[in-house]
Amino acid sequence: MAKHRDPYASREAMRYKTPIPSRELILDVLQQHKKPLTKQQLEKILNIKKPHQIEAFTKRLSAMQRDGQLICNRQGNYGPVNKMNLIHGRVIGHREGFGFVIPDDGSDDLFLPAQYMRALFDGDTVLVRPTNIDRKGRRECALVQVLACNTQQVVGRFRKISHQLQYVIPENKKITHNILVSKDDDNQAKDGQIVTVLITIQPTYQQQPVGKIIEVLGEERAPGMEIDIAIRAHSLPEQFPKEVMHELKESKIFKELKPNKSYPERTDLRHLPLVTIDGEDAMDFDDAVYCEKKPNQEYRLIVAIADVSFYVKPDSPLDKEAYTRGNSVYFPGRVIPMLPELLSNGLCSLKPHIDRYCMVCDITLNQDAEMIKYKFYSAVMHSHARLTYNQVHNALNNKDNAREILGGLYQPIEVFHELYTKLVKNRQKRGALDFETTETKVIFDENKKIKNIVPVVRNEAHKMIEEAMLLANVCAAQFLIKHKSPCLFRLHEGPTEEKLNDLRYFLKEFGLGLQGGAKPTSKNYADLLRSVSKRKDVGLINTVLLRSLKQAIYSPENIGHFGLAYDSYTHFTSPIRRYPDLTIHRQIKEVLNQQNKLPKKIKADLEKKLYVIGEHCSYTERKADEATRDALTALKCEFMSSHVGESFKGLITGVTGFGLFVELSGIYIDGLIHITTLPSDYYYFDAAKHRLTGERMGLKFSLGDTVNVKVVRVDVEDKKIDLELLRETKNVKPKKKSK
Repeated sequence: MAKHRDPYASREAMRYKTPIPSRELILDVLQQHKKPLTKQQLEKILNIKKPHQIEAFTKRLSAMQRDGQLICNRQGNYGPVNKMNLIHGRVIGHREGFGFVIPDDGSDDLFLPAQYMRALFDGDTVLVRPTNIDRKGRRECALVQVLACNTQQVVGRFRKISHQLQYVIPENKKITHNILVSKDDDNQAKDGQIVTVLITIQPTYQQQPVGKIIEVLGEERAPGMEIDIAIRAHSLPEQFPKEVMHELKESKIFKELKPNKSYPERTDLRHLPLVTIDGEDAMDFDDAVYCEKKPNQEYRLIVAIADVSFYVKPDSPLDKEAYTRGNSVYFPGRVIPMLPELLSNGLCSLKPHIDRYCMVCDITLNQDAEMIKYKFYSAVMHSHARLTYNQVHNALNNKDNAREILGGLYQPIEVFHELYTKLVKNRQKRGALDFETTETKVIFDENKKIKNIVPVVRNEAHKMIEEAMLLANVCAAQFLIKHKSPCLFRLHEGPTEEKLNDLRYFLKEFGLGLQGGAKPTSKNYADLLRSVSKRKDVGLINTVLLRSLKQAIYSPENIGHFGLAYDSYTHFTSPIRRYPDLTIHRQIKEVLNQQNKLPKKIKADLEKKLYVIGEHCSYTERKADEATRDALTALKCEFMSSHVGESFKGLITGVTGFGLFVELSGIYIDGLIHITTLPSDYYYFDAAKHRLTGERMGLKFSLGDTVNVKVVRVDVEDKKIDLELLRETKNVKPKKKSK
């Protein structure tokens, strides 16, 4: 029998005293034999005889099953997942009971019928088999195997019907199971309280999940409870594991830099007046900037980013925890950081008047702000000031003696602003999209309840920093492409064919059209936005254009960024709070250290790994968005509970088959006018036109219409605000009678 050479033998020998065949070799053997093999057959082929080798090999096969590389069929035969028409992915639950599977390979989502979701939680890792296309055109699948149960704890409302029947209703509406609590569970929870329950028995087709209450959070309206619930409902890791804190305590690298020390391995930028520019309430400062104009009229823009990769080493406990979190989560008034505070607010934060390690993107642009060249290097810097957006804005507009206060720092900021005005013109020429959306900020009272919600005004200082970060991110993408280094890109696709058809149908109703044929570009979108900028219904058109586009994701497959109109784009500028940025820093360092000349096989494996990282970080980003949205919704419901019976003017921000979502003017809170409360009629929903139309009276309710409403009910438990249309509403449109 031919001996199989393991191309990864040296790697396995470094990891284990008694190496066993690598995962790659096992998969190659199964591919060569073109049929599933038993464990005993594999051991014979791979010459595994010694008891300790057999034990290690058994564990490896189990790990490969868990990671979705192998499957063991009912006959005990092992086969590669990709040869058995199976797909490895993560489950996304839906409040209606069905779910979706997000494949790890980046292919389109699969619809998972409710019958399979009975045995699953939102977030579980599974193997599924594609079955057919359902009547709505969705790829459907069947559950083959649950590889990992990723929900170990659930937060929800405790219900005690009797001593024999008690359960927890999850706050996360993507989990449709009620968690049974054993009558022997000696907990102190009272009916209606919010609790955390540890899952002791996972759901199956035959049985509901069972759990044990491990924490009583208290009454729902307690101060800060909304955020506590959201953190636990979305399984956000709040505390750092002991091994991470031990690493921080024991490693000598987690020490403050000594002032005036020389760093021969780094470029010294401490003499340059680099500054950070952030919001007044910012705690971590991961970027600093400096701009100068040369005698030949060229600009030099330095973007210095915290060198997180110096402190966070690959595969360390700190790195593994950062990967698990994926990103920092920003709640109103509270942050769940990706990195411990010692790093996020300490050693990695570019605080003023302290030496800090950084990674630099040093960019040269011509007098028209077109990029000539760039370079990356490791450096040490010394921030000369912690500036705020308002300070810089006031200085640029010569308000409140801001220029005099900034002193010598004002001149490079003035040059930066000059460069910014040219970058904006280039952005417009490029066709980047600039949707006008309203960001809001929550103002709390002393009891951690909403006092007010105010719009956040983005001034020129915000936009200057944004343009600098965009430039650095583009340079990072181009640098890694040039050196053929696999990396995570930030992708943003244009509209699907279905969304594009709906968009054109909608625009036609307004006498508008979108150029670009079957594949419009971002410039076509931008041209349309500019053409309607003076119209009264610009907000409506703006919203529909935005909703026609896909959500941005991370992937090693570069297809460009539609919204920003870039052929390649990545995230380099926020490694303190985003794991993908940390991976980009590592790849850039590998190139700079000439460690990137990898064999094709290793490079292919790295690309596969990056697909998994990209999918995971896209997932954690979505999860963070959902958690912050849930917390904010709960806070808003609490706030509105004291406004029941009051009347407001509002804007229709969503039209569905079951009613209208309305944003209340001045307080930026949404409520629902259910279709059953509209004037008595049969209403027809036109999804493409975002409109409800009454058959008898001809009333039309469209996205962007203004309406007068009354708050009739607030359900804090279900996070719902019910509105009622007032008769004095004048903006609804009666249907024209035919002659």
